[in-house]
Amino acid sequence: MLLPVVKLGSLVLRTLSKPIASRLKQQTGNYPRFREYIIGLAQANHRFTTTIQRRLYGQATDVKIRPLNEEKAVQAAADLIGELFVFSVAGAAIIFEVQRSARSEARKEESRRQELEAMKQKEQELAKELELLKVKLDELEHLARGRGLLSIFGVTHGQESLKSVNPTLAA
Repeated sequence: MLLPVVKLGSLVLRTLSKPIASRLKQQTGNYPRFREYIIGLAQANHRFTTTIQRRLYGQATDVKIRPLNEEKAVQAAADLIGELFVFSVAGAAIIFEVQRSARSEARKEESRRQELEAMKQKEQELAKELELLKVKLDELEHLARGRGLLSIFGVTHGQESLKSVNPTLAA
């Protein structure tokens, strides 16, 4: 019951994070100090991605990379912030799900361990009971050898005692 609710909750959270990311994108350029910061972030990201692309395609990496103009930098930074937000929310949901699953698995493992421990204890009790029954059987066999089988049941070797136990045997 809980699993579908958690899955639905994480899906709703990820869905709601997209409009929030869009709102972040819209608001990124409105504050001058923040705008300067994100322009620097966008330029660093542009240099990094361009360098990586050049290395992948086997082009020269020592060539100067032209910076983005201010509007493109703001837009690139806004896109980067929006994507980072969405991925952060999705990552947090995944981490939460993995931790929840791990806790659930740990509870199951603890339950299995307790069941196994109970079975071992029951096995030990049964082994003790079996040993006790073996001792009692040995005692009975010893008594039977020493006194005879009929004496165990209170019957002596004489005919008179047979008559008292079972009158049809005397006839």
